[in-house]
Parts: sequence; structure tokens; C-alpha cells
Amino acid sequence: MIPNNSDSIVLTQIEKPSKTYRLNSDTNKTVGYCDKLEAVKQAVFLILGIERYVHEIYSWNYASEFTRLFGQPMDFVIPELERYITEALTQDDRINAVTDFSFTQDKNKLIAKFTVVSTYGSFDYEKGVNV
Repeated sequence: MIPNNSDSIVLTQIEKPSKTYRLNSDTNKTVGYCDKLEAVKQAVFLILGIERYVHEIYSWNYASEFTRLFGQPMDFVIPELERYITEALTQDDRINAVTDFSFTQDKNKLIAKFTVVSTYGSFDYEKGVNV
């Protein structure tokens, strides 16, 4: 016999707050709090500044894998860097997309410029990687 239950279940999604401690990169100290777009900018800074699988405190879904690119040919590095950045950043639920990549090479450093599209707005970011 199939149960006859006319009660319907309504699920609502609750947005998690993005409020976090504000990091002062000059003094390496926490100073107050930040929220929304500023918190996303700080998350991008941290995600791209930490190497994945190195620190046990971070999940394996968090951080980037730039050391794999060291010593590789530039025609391999450019598309991989774009993929690494996109995959690392879109693990954060607040980041919807990473677009408009452009690359410049300065000696042994490849500089990626891109736009981060988040639920709180968009911003341009730049990351240099030694290759």
C-alpha cells in the first residue's frame, strides 16, 4: 500500500553570513571584521596565496596548485594557470565565475589579470606566478 500523505514539505535556503575577520597583510594581524565583497576579496587573496595539499588545516578543496607549473613551457602554463585559478576560486560558493583573463610575462613570472564575479559584485584581481 502506498502512503497517502497530502502534507508538502517546503525547503528554504538560508544564506550563510560572509562576515569574517579582516586581515591586515602589512602587519599580519587581524583588525576588525569585513563582510560581503570585502570578505570575498580577502578569500581570493587567501585561496590564491596558499598551496593546496601542503597545510593540514585546510581542506583539499581549498587553495591553489601553482607549484605544478614551475619549469613547464609557457604554452602549457597559460591555459593551466587559467584553469587552476578558476577551479580554486569557484570552490567558494560566493564566487560565480572568473572571467576576462589576460596574461603578461615578466622574466620568470607570469602575471594573470582576471575578473572575479561574486554574489556581491565583481572586481579585478591580479596574481603573479613564478614559472
